[in-house]
Amino acid sequence: MSEEAPNPFNPRAVLALVLLGSALFVAMLYMIGSGMDGGSTNDGGGHAGGKGLNGYAALADLLERRGYAVSRARNKGRLEDPGLVVLTPPLVGDAEKLSEIIAKRRRTGPTLLVLPKWQTSPANAANGQSQARKGWVVVDDGRPPDWGNAIKDVGTLDLKIDEQHGESARWHGLGRDGALAAPKVVQTMTSGSMVALVRDGNGQMLAGYLDDTGTYPSLDDDAGVSSSTADDEELQPLVIVAEPDLLNNFGLADRDRAMLALALVSSAMEHKHLPISFDLTLNGYARSANLLTLAFTPPFLAATLCLLIAALAVGWRGFLRFGPPRSTVRAIAFGKRALIANAAGLIRRSRRLHLVGAPYADHVRERLARALALPRIADAAATEAAIDRALAARAGSAKPFSLAAARLRAARRPADIVKAAQELHSLERTLKT
Repeated sequence: MSEEAPNPFNPRAVLALVLLGSALFVAMLYMIGSGMDGGSTNDGGGHAGGKGLNGYAALADLLERRGYAVSRARNKGRLEDPGLVVLTPPLVGDAEKLSEIIAKRRRTGPTLLVLPKWQTSPANAANGQSQARKGWVVVDDGRPPDWGNAIKDVGTLDLKIDEQHGESARWHGLGRDGALAAPKVVQTMTSGSMVALVRDGNGQMLAGYLDDTGTYPSLDDDAGVSSSTADDEELQPLVIVAEPDLLNNFGLADRDRAMLALALVSSAMEHKHLPISFDLTLNGYARSANLLTLAFTPPFLAATLCLLIAALAVGWRGFLRFGPPRSTVRAIAFGKRALIANAAGLIRRSRRLHLVGAPYADHVRERLARALALPRIADAAATEAAIDRALAARAGSAKPFSLAAARLRAARRPADIVKAAQELHSLERTLKT
């Protein structure tokens, strides 16, 4: 037996609460899996998250507006994906890590390496920039990176900082020309392993690609040189930009340099429309793959989807039965009335009602014998005869007890048994009143 307890909640309100909580939980999982929980990367660094003069946030935004699929890679595994990877290492960096990334990408996809030169400090009230925004920097000086000649498989780049004047303070390449952003601090490279794509007014190389055993017909055309006799078609190009002001936020303030930046990126991809990933691992934002990211990556994606569907099914079944559970009661309740009701129910379900007539008649006879203080007589017939005499003395017109008891013992149908039992009970009340 059970009874329904009242539902203290509105099912619609609970459903809305569960859906809202689930949506927020899924959003949190997405943010964790996509790496959006690490805070802002606008720290004044020379990378795609930096919005200072030395950053490359403007280039990433420009490429996105031009229809490219642009991402910011914080995981080293993302650097091995197909497509163009833009490396913007800091001025004080690790040449071994940089060389390792470049080596792994040589047969995966093109790589664009932008060398740093600026030494910067945060723009704040301490250096007279009280109105500066977050991420802005003050350019102190320029110098080549110490690791510039330590990149494996690239050779000596021989980086130099020169001051340009007049016509030499301009750049030329890829069918374009324009003025250098900072003519007094121009970084050039001199390397026999590089083919120039962009030069300054003095003919010094500002950007170029590695001349190795790979075949790069598009780059050869852009550089205006004859096609190489190399035959390794699987090798991917490595383009190096020695003058960062051609691509950074400072340089993209000029339209001509912005168009050159687009041309350099397109040339590095050999004029293919590839996804572009800006590396942030070399700038201190490296992040290892977490279990949540792996859960949504094949081959684990199938198991994750199965778990989500199972959770949805369990949640739906739980909502359908929402509310307090049914409170069960004891199978045999306390009290004489409940005990009698349970016993009667058991007899009724067993369909053996005809077996209770004789015991009930005997029980009534014993109760009347005690009530009338009759002597204990072994013969039941003699006891019933004594009860008949007492009944005749009390109510002469009443039926004899023995006759009513015999009728109850002989009854077989439920209606006859109930009628005979009621008659016997009426005689008992007559004698006890």
